[in-house]
Amino acid sequence: MSAQERLTDALYGFGWSAVKTLPEPVAVRLGRTVADVAWKRRGKGVRRLESNYARVLPDATPERLGELSRAGMRSYLRYWMESFRLPAWSRERISNGFDPKDLHHLTDGLAAGRGVVLALPHMANWDLAGAWVTTALRTPFTTVAERLKPETLYDRFVAYREGLGMEVLPHSGGSAFGTLARRLRDGGLVCLVADRDLSASGVRVGFFGEPARMPAGPALLAQQTGALLLPVTLWYDDSPVMQGRVHPPIEVPETGTRAEKTSVMTQALADAYASGIAEHPEDWHMLQRLWLADLDPPEGAK
Repeated sequence: MSAQERLTDALYGFGWSAVKTLPEPVAVRLGRTVADVAWKRRGKGVRRLESNYARVLPDATPERLGELSRAGMRSYLRYWMESFRLPAWSRERISNGFDPKDLHHLTDGLAAGRGVVLALPHMANWDLAGAWVTTALRTPFTTVAERLKPETLYDRFVAYREGLGMEVLPHSGGSAFGTLARRLRDGGLVCLVADRDLSASGVRVGFFGEPARMPAGPALLAQQTGALLLPVTLWYDDSPVMQGRVHPPIEVPETGTRAEKTSVMTQALADAYASGIAEHPEDWHMLQRLWLADLDPPEGAK
């Protein structure tokens, strides 16, 4: 393990051990202070966040983009402060911490005994939404986690999410898709964060007028298992309660090849994400490259 990896692991360990013991107003102030310091330093992540917001709001002035990136960093640090504290929240605090709109799309699908795939972008606090599902709805679900370095950090994230009632599968290894499909065929729930995929298997979509890639997994799972595919978007307001919306189901096209159906369904997911992000751009925490135009060209390309 490198020195940088040890430092990263130690910082996350400190967050989960120390931040969760702070009174909530103190944690809120701490998160805002850290966000403002990071924003003023204008590091790589902040600059990328601002660049991504420029795609969402192409007519925004530099001043407006600066205000938006500052709000975005505050939202991002709110996510981290909440996540560090979630293991210490009571069931009542979790149940009262999220107010999803149009929840009937999810509850009706589950009541019908049909598997459901919830697909979310990196908005607000998806971990809180997951904890709310296991707590308020008393519904277990399965998700996947990207392998992180060092391995101890990955283990921390898995333990954290399992402690919130989630079944967590590793993203790599090839067996996750089969397990997710089995859960869905049994009428279970699968939740996936699915707004960024830089792999060769990513589906090309139009996103705010430019090409990007998003994961094929949600659409493929719906096709192969008959599960309901529901986009979800999340956002914060000025209250301690996170807001959200369960969008209408994305249907499997009646005609076309599997690849054609997957393309149509993934584009519909991208459109649902775009509608939520356009309304609440500051709560979209995309501090990485997403659009194809921002990615490095393949080796040997001229």
